[in-house]
Amino acid sequence: MTRAEVAERTERADAQRAAAQRAGGRGSRAPGSGPPRRRPVIVRWPLSLAVLVLLMTGCAALGAVLSGSAWWLALLVVAGIVLVCAAWLRRLGVLPVFVPLLSTGALVVLLTLFFGGGTGLLWLIPTGDTVARFTELATAGVRSIQTQGTPAQVLDGILFLLVVGVGLLAMVMDLLAVGLRRPALAGVPALVPVAVPGFVVSTGAGWVSLVATAAAFLLLLRIDVHLRGMQVNLDAGGRSAGLTGAAGAVRGALAIGAIGIVGSLVVSLAAPVFSGGAFGTKPTSALFGAGVSPMINLGQDLRRPTAGPALHYRTTATEQPYLALLTLDDIKGASWLPRAAEVNTDLTVDAIADPPGLSAQVARTEARTLITIDGVRTDMLPVPVPALSVEGVDGDWYWNLDTQAISSVNSTTAGQRYTVTSLEVQPTRDELRQAGGRYPVAIEPSLFLPMGTPEIIGQTALTVTEGTDSSYDAAVAVQDYLRGSEFSYDTEAPVEEGYDGGGADVIATFLDVKRGYCVHFASAMALMSRSLGIPARISLGYLPGTRTSTVIDGLNRYNVDSHDLHAWPELYFVGVGWVPFEPTPGRGSVPDYAQPESTTVSGAPAPGAAAPVVPRLNDDPGFEPGAADSLSATEDELPGTLARIGLVAVGLLLLLLAPGAVRLARRQRRRRLLATNRVGAVLAWRELADTAVDAGLGVYETLTTRELAATIRQRPGIGDTPAVRDALERMLVATEQAHYAPKSGAAPARGAGLLADLDVVLEALRAGSGTARRVRALVFPASLTSTALRRMGLAAAAPE
Repeated sequence: MTRAEVAERTERADAQRAAAQRAGGRGSRAPGSGPPRRRPVIVRWPLSLAVLVLLMTGCAALGAVLSGSAWWLALLVVAGIVLVCAAWLRRLGVLPVFVPLLSTGALVVLLTLFFGGGTGLLWLIPTGDTVARFTELATAGVRSIQTQGTPAQVLDGILFLLVVGVGLLAMVMDLLAVGLRRPALAGVPALVPVAVPGFVVSTGAGWVSLVATAAAFLLLLRIDVHLRGMQVNLDAGGRSAGLTGAAGAVRGALAIGAIGIVGSLVVSLAAPVFSGGAFGTKPTSALFGAGVSPMINLGQDLRRPTAGPALHYRTTATEQPYLALLTLDDIKGASWLPRAAEVNTDLTVDAIADPPGLSAQVARTEARTLITIDGVRTDMLPVPVPALSVEGVDGDWYWNLDTQAISSVNSTTAGQRYTVTSLEVQPTRDELRQAGGRYPVAIEPSLFLPMGTPEIIGQTALTVTEGTDSSYDAAVAVQDYLRGSEFSYDTEAPVEEGYDGGGADVIATFLDVKRGYCVHFASAMALMSRSLGIPARISLGYLPGTRTSTVIDGLNRYNVDSHDLHAWPELYFVGVGWVPFEPTPGRGSVPDYAQPESTTVSGAPAPGAAAPVVPRLNDDPGFEPGAADSLSATEDELPGTLARIGLVAVGLLLLLLAPGAVRLARRQRRRRLLATNRVGAVLAWRELADTAVDAGLGVYETLTTRELAATIRQRPGIGDTPAVRDALERMLVATEQAHYAPKSGAAPARGAGLLADLDVVLEALRAGSGTARRVRALVFPASLTSTALRRMGLAAAAPE
């Protein structure tokens, strides 16, 4: 059959198809004219993507106050899912008023999956236990923020608060930018994470973060202007009015963007670093006119070249007291935190309960201490412990025996003058040595060690306590070892050598380097004691200070300054309660009961030594000290949370890549079939049609093969390029021959002969598409969901 005969038969088949369509009421159409024109709608997913970029760029500014980067990736996953859900709901035609509500539901499902700990139905639907779990995480997050320095370690509670906040910001920004088409207003929520560092650290957010956020804001405005211009242009039939409006909008976008840049810089750099911070945090350092910051920040205050006044006092105590602010007994990662505790407004400071665990047989005397605050501004009251009552303090103050803190919700220590009645507890060595029995349930968490605690901590503890036969003797041995000549007090070495803080890994380094300050010595003794089965915690506060010659009412005045800030361990003994020790050499004074009974100091442990007798552990048969790791893991679920977020992210990534993978597999299979001559021109044409759809060509179900070729020929680089045009023509003829030539005629071209022509045309199609279109064709190939291709009769023409 000649080419003319094939063309004649093709035209006859086209006429028959058109007649059938008219009979079916579909209406006639000119060849290649496509379906009736509909009002084009511009997709808004680029706007959602720009919102995500702006939000996450703003969140990057939190790196000034948060350590690590895993939290940022978790926020990216959550914000991305929330924005994708909102875009998908709009694509389904959901009423705009319901999109934020359903997006909120999606956020709740994510929170249940990531943080619910299995309390939700199918891990997705929240229950009452899930709400209780969320409340616990929120409380832990606030507590962690209040007690950590900067950069703070992102624990599970902080991550929960971050995810909730970013999820809500994503919904608000999506509503403003996409739902209401007010992208300029969407920049306001993005300033929230940018402004946070300015309220916590004196340097504010970094310049790179500020400029990047401003650039992302401009990008959002520019994309919105571009989409508006495209919509106006299309609505106007291609007239230039839309382009003119877009040019004006660009100028407005630049003006608003410039205001955003200046505003973000001013907010971050000029925001005050005030006591308590935006979320109750303590400033990075600064005791004077600010708050006390624990652990690392305590070291920053100790390193101040000039000490400033903190407070002064007079006391009737026989031994000058340490003044405690709070205790830390919950170690997570690299941070020690106070135990979670709600403020109980019934526990006023006019009557404070006796300390837990103190039996009547232990000697004690009452003392009164008059304290005047000179430079401390915090919501925690420095007091001798254990305190029995506080008089004369302004504001509402409440006590908590778990944290050993006296705190206020509406006042600070600034300018306070008050009197504390406290106990001087005087246990004897024999009382401490004979202490034994079951630890109270409330005390057992003070035995937990973090997962992955370095072996050097437990091994060193066993070695230095060799030969001891009680918890008390073991505690004194650990204290003497840390105060021995092998160790030196040094506030600079931990910073210079990168092991500042009180976490287990830091203490492992400290035990090797043997230089540090009170935080390291206190943390080392607490961790070593816990490894031996002795409950331990850390107290933060002030040393007794310096005695002056000023005498009022027969009592000397003692001055306390910033260099008297201190951390010391407390160990629990049944029948005595919490007992302080002093392992830091050259600081404070060792209590009488903790003085060594000989002048021999253990010194450095001998390698491989093992204690034949270890301190007595809890006598409760149901309590296993070895379970501390698992119990600690139950408390700190951050790794599991991050793992779930990571799995969801990987799943979403695989789901995102699945369409492109399916399209690639289909393309490769077709090429193999063509290369082996197992199929012919029809399958090659189907691949061409699929690629045309992926490239954005309007392929309709009523297009014939010749009409599709005409549409493809109109693309730049095809009709005006002889080699490409000829390759397309050869494919067209071969396909028409395969469709319409009689079986007895000449054999149609086989696949191997058409593969080269197919490659030439496909390359031209891709080259004629923009970068965005090529990326979309790679990730979301439209040919997989095209109903037109299936109705054109190409799908069944050859085996897939």
